[in-house]
Amino acid sequence: MKDFLKNVDSSWTLFLDRDGVINGRIIDGYVQNVSDFYFLPQVPQAIALCKRKFGRIIVVTNQQGIKKGIMSEEQLARIHTYLTEQIPEIDRIYYSPYLACENHIMRKPNIGMALAAKKDFPEINFQKSIMVGDSQSDVDFGKNVGMFTVFISEDETQTSADGIFCSLFDFANEL
Repeated sequence: MKDFLKNVDSSWTLFLDRDGVINGRIIDGYVQNVSDFYFLPQVPQAIALCKRKFGRIIVVTNQQGIKKGIMSEEQLARIHTYLTEQIPEIDRIYYSPYLACENHIMRKPNIGMALAAKKDFPEINFQKSIMVGDSQSDVDFGKNVGMFTVFISEDETQTSADGIFCSLFDFANEL
């Protein structure tokens, strides 16, 4: 077990990326509608297990398909409503509609979504938070605010994350 997981209790916050961690990622595309959205195996159970330990569960997701004109904020809102109806343990979802080339503060790996969560939930302590993601920008986002980081990958990918797990469910079972 990863040493940093031993101390997790209700004073900790779990930050989760969406695509590739919670739901299936569409390679070279975007989840544009609820019909495109599907949970990865055992994700609802994993988040329920995580909620037993963490005080807050926050989703942070880059959604540049909005700025590209591929999807609307209303479509994204419907997807996120569906997500929170299916998994009520999620406290809040933050998203960035900005393009990667804009380097906007709200787009991971920049820290805007973390700061927005801290503003809404002042009890969040980034040193008692874990960011779980499936890309290096997710890991960098977590590191940029001082969180522990977990990388979700099927193989032993090189990453600067504090831990690597095959799935969110595998991570949850280590808590």
